[in-house]
Amino acid sequence: MVKAIEMLVEEHKNILRVTEAIERECEQISSGKTVNEDFFTKVIDFIRNYADKLHHAKEEDILFKEFLKQAEQGRVHCNPIEQMLYEHDVGRSYVKALEEGVKESNKEKITKNALGYAGLIRGHIFKEDNVLYPMSEQALSKKTFENIQKAFTKINEKNKNEIEKYAGFARESEKEGEK
Repeated sequence: MVKAIEMLVEEHKNILRVTEAIERECEQISSGKTVNEDFFTKVIDFIRNYADKLHHAKEEDILFKEFLKQAEQGRVHCNPIEQMLYEHDVGRSYVKALEEGVKESNKEKITKNALGYAGLIRGHIFKEDNVLYPMSEQALSKKTFENIQKAFTKINEKNKNEIEKYAGFARESEKEGEK
């Protein structure tokens, strides 16, 4: 696996840690626990700033654009980019509705949209890790991946503190589930 793809897969692991915490929290709410609005506010912040601003931006602004160049030249047998972009947008819609639910203290709206996001992102990550990324490794040249990795590294260096903060939140979310 090329380094640039490894970076994205590592970010997926953090997103899945938070996804598991979302699912646990929703399960506890369905068992009668009071909604922890602070937790969901942190989840919204994580998704918007880590999953979307940092991770999805790398995909949408860098990797997907390079992949599309290859697709336009007929170098790939199918093009999953449109579906991936659609799923990113659906995820954003879930997060917007989740935020509305938190502001309204609407338990049903919170759990419906939190679980909707969790289900979407699990399937989405599976498709990227097992379909899109391997296709990218076949379609893109070593030189292209070197440039992608440089761009990803630059983003990571520029956002180092934010990345550490959100990776820490993901680890803490995972630890909460182990208690």
